[in-house]
Order: sequence, then C-alpha cells, then structure tokens
Amino acid sequence: MKDSFSTQIRARVSVLLNVKVRLKGDNFMSKVKVGILGSGNIGTDLMYKILNNDGHMELSIIAGIVPESEGLMRARSMGIRASHEGIAAILEDPDVQIVFDATSAKAHRQNAEALRAAGKMVIDLTPAAIGPFVVPPINLNEHINAWNVNMISCGGQATIPLVYAVSRIVSVQYAEVITTTASRSIGPGTRQNIDEFTYTTAQGLQSIGGAKIARAIPVINSADPPIIMTNTVYAAVEEDFDEKAIILSIKDMVDEVSKYVPGYRLKVTPFIDYRDTPWGRLPVVVILNEVEGSEDFLPAYAGNLDIMTASARRVGESYAQHLLKMKEVRR
Repeated sequence: MKDSFSTQIRARVSVLLNVKVRLKGDNFMSKVKVGILGSGNIGTDLMYKILNNDGHMELSIIAGIVPESEGLMRARSMGIRASHEGIAAILEDPDVQIVFDATSAKAHRQNAEALRAAGKMVIDLTPAAIGPFVVPPINLNEHINAWNVNMISCGGQATIPLVYAVSRIVSVQYAEVITTTASRSIGPGTRQNIDEFTYTTAQGLQSIGGAKIARAIPVINSADPPIIMTNTVYAAVEEDFDEKAIILSIKDMVDEVSKYVPGYRLKVTPFIDYRDTPWGRLPVVVILNEVEGSEDFLPAYAGNLDIMTASARRVGESYAQHLLKMKEVRR
C-alpha cells in the first residue's frame, strides 16, 4: 500500500512538472496537454470543441480502436496525432496530463486504474460513475483535486441544473425528468449504457440536484427529420414556496448554462401545477427545456451530445488552469 501511494505521489509530481509553457509573441501562453480516449461521435465532437476554443488545453492525441474511424481520420487531417491502439497510446505519452474518456461505462471501469497509476487526471464522459459527479454551474471546482470526475450523462447535464435551481429555493420532495433525444444522435455505445444512464442520472438529481427522490426517463425518438433534445422536468415541492423566486432562479441557471452551451434554453416560462402525488397533493414546478447543438461536428439536433462535450470541455479547462496555478506556486 505504501509503495502504491508513493507511486501515485511521484506520478502527481510528474503531472505538475510536465505542464507546458509556450512563448507566443510577448505573452506567455500556458497549455496543458490533453488526450481523448474514444474516437466516436462524442470524442470527435469534443476534439472540435477543444480546437475551436482558445484556452489552456492543447490536444495532443485522440485514441480509438477502429483504424478507419472517421474521428481518427479527421484528427490526422488536422495534424492531431491519432492512434487505433486505444488506451495504450494514451498511457505511453508522458506529456498528456488530462484524459477525456469517451468510450463506454464498461471500458472506463477497465481503464480507470491504469490511468490513475500513470498519474493522469481523468474526465469521464461515460456513466461509469467511478469518480465524483461534476455539473459545471453547480460544483465545478468542488473536486478539483480528484483524479477522476464523472460527467454523469447528457440528461444529467441538462436537467440537474434545473432541479438544483428549484431546490436552492425550496425543498424538492421528488424530481422526475424525461429526456427526449433523436434516435440518430444515439450511437451503439449510448444504447448499451442506457441502464447506467438511467441510474446515474437519478443519482445525480439527488446528490447534486438536491431532490430527495428522483427518477430519470430516457426517450429515444425516431422522428424524421430528427428533433432536437428536449427535457421535461417535474419537481414536487413543499407547500410554502415563493413562485417568483423559483422562476427567477431557473432563468438565472439557464443563463449560466448557456454561457458554455449556447443552444441551452427554456421553451416556455416555468410554471406551477398542483398534482396528486404519493405524498399528497403538492405543487409541482414544471420546466420545459431544449438543447440545440452548436454544430462543431455533430448536427444541430444532437444537443444531447453537445451539452455533454461542452460540459466536459468546461471541466477540462478548469482542471488545466488548476494545474498551471499549482506549477506557478512551485516556482
């Protein structure tokens, strides 16, 4: 156990020493090298988001397991190192400090310990839920020193902020969210993870969103043309509440999320409806939300994937800034 702890400490120091500082003009541009594990739709969209947003991350590699995957071919065409050797390629690169895992819950459970042993910080985009949950507008920096953080699910990133916006004003007895996404935006990995998606999202609605009891219901819609992501949130609250304060809190939260997910918006003004529940007749806050994708790589209807990759990039940027500050303190 002692040797394992020492190895982790040495790896952590290595992370700090490998932060890259480049000279650009008269200003110092600090960058932390990052890698993407998984070259499917989510990994590819995340690649474009990192490349299109000037920040503190430098994309060093994207790794998958299918040599002819579109994500790897696109990466190569833009001069990004691409490998079909999966996690092995990531582990062999000592300069990569942050890894975005966009594989599957099963794969991440296999990858997590190897990445930890290599001293790499991991942002998990699967519903594996090994590390603590992070939803940027709620607890962005709460787990800044964790080796592994979990992005929950697309439905979680879209609806947990809304439930939290209610619970910070009044106690939420029960929250139910219905997330509807276009079938074309749901790949085989997501379909295989659907049970984990449901469970992990419900967990997040409670532990981060503040609901006492929660349920998440995913709906895959095969309409053509495809619909954009829509979310319906029902939050049963206590009788004593301030309706104006609740609605204002929700609108403020939507504004906050839309800073990093521009297509995130309300469909109508939230309203209160009285309904029969297992706890008696209670006021229920009803929120109708939609998410339109920014079309970095995926089409506009894939807002479910867009909010996931945008949230992960936001967390990665925070991680990178934290590493750079720690290096600066050590100078």
